[in-house]
Amino acid sequence: MSQTHTDQVAGATIDQPIEVEAHPKKGHPKGLWVLFGTEMWERFNFYGMRALLTLFLVNSLLMKEGDVSLIYGAFLGLCYLTPMLGGFIADRFLGNRNCILLGGSLMAIGQFLLFISASIFGTSLGTATTLMWTALGIIVFGNGFFKPNISSMVGSLYPKQEKSKLDTAFTIFYMGINIGAFLGQFICPIIGDVKDANGVRDIHAFKWGFLAASIAMMLGTLIFLFLKNKYVVTPEGRPIGGLPSKNSAADYEEGESSKANFSNKSLGLAGVAFVALWCLFFFVVGQNVVYSFIYASGITLAGLILSDKSLTKIETQRILVIYIVSFFVIFFWAAFEQAGSSLTFIADNQTDRNFFGVQIPPSMVQIFNGLFVIILAVPFSLLWDKLRSKGAEPISPMKQAFGLALIALSYFIIAHNVKDLGNTGLLGVKWLILLYLIQTCGELCLSPIGLSLVSKLSPKRFASLLYGVFFLSNASGYALAGTLGSILPPTGDKFEKAKSLGIDLQSVLDKKIVLTPYQAELLSKNKIVSHYPVFAGYTIHSLYEFFMVFVILCGIAAIVLFAITPWLKKMMHGVK
Repeated sequence: MSQTHTDQVAGATIDQPIEVEAHPKKGHPKGLWVLFGTEMWERFNFYGMRALLTLFLVNSLLMKEGDVSLIYGAFLGLCYLTPMLGGFIADRFLGNRNCILLGGSLMAIGQFLLFISASIFGTSLGTATTLMWTALGIIVFGNGFFKPNISSMVGSLYPKQEKSKLDTAFTIFYMGINIGAFLGQFICPIIGDVKDANGVRDIHAFKWGFLAASIAMMLGTLIFLFLKNKYVVTPEGRPIGGLPSKNSAADYEEGESSKANFSNKSLGLAGVAFVALWCLFFFVVGQNVVYSFIYASGITLAGLILSDKSLTKIETQRILVIYIVSFFVIFFWAAFEQAGSSLTFIADNQTDRNFFGVQIPPSMVQIFNGLFVIILAVPFSLLWDKLRSKGAEPISPMKQAFGLALIALSYFIIAHNVKDLGNTGLLGVKWLILLYLIQTCGELCLSPIGLSLVSKLSPKRFASLLYGVFFLSNASGYALAGTLGSILPPTGDKFEKAKSLGIDLQSVLDKKIVLTPYQAELLSKNKIVSHYPVFAGYTIHSLYEFFMVFVILCGIAAIVLFAITPWLKKMMHGVK
C-alpha cells in the first residue's frame, strides 16, 4: 500500500509532503527481537531487585519506612538521571553497542554485591549497609549506560519509510520489558521474600532474589554480545549503534547536521545554571541533595541542547514537544512508582492477600502490572494499527493524556475502597489488582508511546541524548514518587504494634496525649512515627487522603495535556 510520508526534514517547508518508497517492508526486523530479549532479561534483573529492595532495607538493614521511600525514590531517580551521561558518551565516543555491554556488566556486578550484602548483614550490619550503597551506585551507572542506548537502537532499526511502525515496534519492545518484569517479580519474591506458616519473614532469604537478578542480567548481556553483529543491522546490513566516528551520511536525514555544536559560552552558562538550580531546589524548595541534583540536571540539559547552533526552527519545535511531554510524564511516574514503596508497604501491612486460596507475598502483588502488560501489549498494538488504518489514531500526546487520566482513575477507585478501613480493616487484594490493571492500560498509552515519540522527533545527532532527557523526566517522577511515598500515614500494623507497647497511637497522632521520652524512644525503635505526614501544607490523616493526592496531581496533568494537544500537533510538523 502506498503512503505519503509527512515527516519534515530539517529545512523543509512545513506544508510540503515528502514522497517515500511505495512498498515498505512488512513485519519487523529480526534485530527487534534481539533487543527484545536483551531488554527482557535486564528488566527481570531490575524489577526482581526492585520488588525486594524496600523490604530488604526495612527488615534486614533495619531502616524506617519513610526513610526507605526517600532512598527508593532517589535510587530510581538516579537510575534515570545517568542515561543523560550514558547517552552523551554513546553519541560522542563509545556508540550504543559498547555502552549496552558496559551497562549490562555493571548491573550484573551491582546485583551480585546486593547478594553479598544480604548474605552478611546478620554478622556485620555496617559492612552490609556499605555494600548495599556500593551496589546501588554501580547499578545506577550501569542502568545509565544501558537504558538510553537500547531504546535508541530500536528506532534506528527502521528506515525513513517505515517510521509509522514505531508505535507498534515500541509496544512490542515494551512487552519484552514487561515479560522480564513479570518473571523478575514472580521468581525473585518466591525465593527471596519467604514467610513461614505463622507469617514470620525469613530475612536471610532476600539474597537468593538478588542472585537471580544478577544471573538474569548476565544472560541479557550475553544475548546481545553474541547476536548483535548478525541481527542488529540496517536493511542494507550496516551495523547499528557502532562507534560514532564510523557513522555514514546514510545514518542522518537529508540536510541534517551530523554533529552537535555547543559553544564554550553555552557550556559555561549551563554549568552556572545547574549550580543556581541546585541551590534553588535544595535551599528554597527544601529538596534533599539527590533530588535537587536530579531536578537541576534535567532542566540544565534541556536548555543546553536548545543552545546548539545547528538546530533548525523545525528541529527546535520538535525538541520542545519532547520537553513538554516529558514534563507531564513526571506526574505519571510519581504515581505509578508507588508500586515499589507505599503500595508494597500497604500490601504488607494492611491488605488481605488471599488470592483464590493462595497467600501472595507482599512483594509479589505488583507482579500483576507485568502480567497485564504481557496480556494487553499486543491488543493495544493492534488497536493503534487499526485506528491508523482508518485515519483515526490519536497523536502521541493525546495517548499520553489518556494514560494520565487512567492512573488518576485507578487511585480514585482505591481511595474510596480504603476510606472506611480505619486502623484495623484490611484492603482486599482484588482492589490492588484492579489498580494495577487500570494503571497498566495507562502505562501502555504513555510509556512506549513516549519512547516512540522521542525516536520520531529527535535529530539523529541528539538521539541518545534526548532519550537521556526523556528518562530524566522518569528520574524526576521517581524522585517525586519518593517524596510522595514518604507521606504515607501509619498503616494498621503500626497501631497494633503501638498498642502492644501500651501506647494509644491514635490519641498520640490526634495530639490528645503527650508522649513521655521513654514512649517516644519505644516508638522510634519500632519504626513508628508519632505524627501525621504533611504535603504542600496539607496534613495527610488517612490512606484516603494519601491516595487523593495522586488523583488530583494526575487528573490536573491529564486535563492540561488534553487542552494543549492541538498546539503540540502543530509543533510536531507532520510527525504522527
